[in-house]
Amino acid sequence: MRIEVRPIKTKRDYAAALEAVEALWDAPKGSKEADRLEVLTLLIQAYEARHYPIPDPDPIDFLRHIMEARELTRKDMETYLGSRARVAEVLNRVRPLTLEMIRRLAEGLNLPAEVLIRPYEVHAAA
Repeated sequence: MRIEVRPIKTKRDYAAALEAVEALWDAPKGSKEADRLEVLTLLIQAYEARHYPIPDPDPIDFLRHIMEARELTRKDMETYLGSRARVAEVLNRVRPLTLEMIRRLAEGLNLPAEVLIRPYEVHAAA
């Protein structure tokens, strides 16, 4: 199967590239078809990043998601955020993440610091 590989500039090009990827999906490793598949997926990735960007999540929403996905408790977060009260303050958006907290989260949980440093809304303590 001969598939032309070229830049994806339009929605029609994008749809054609997706169709071509589907046709090549089971290409044997090391084959010319597998090479085309790899190039097409890179082109699709670039097109999607340009036309359908996904913004980074809010740091606290991200942290809550990680906690849920990894089944971490608030007690588990004390290692990274401090006391039980400090964990509650951070997760309830009363206290912002500090640089030191971000470092501990990034290193200890292997989280992307660039997401954790994003600005987010902090509420005044009630």
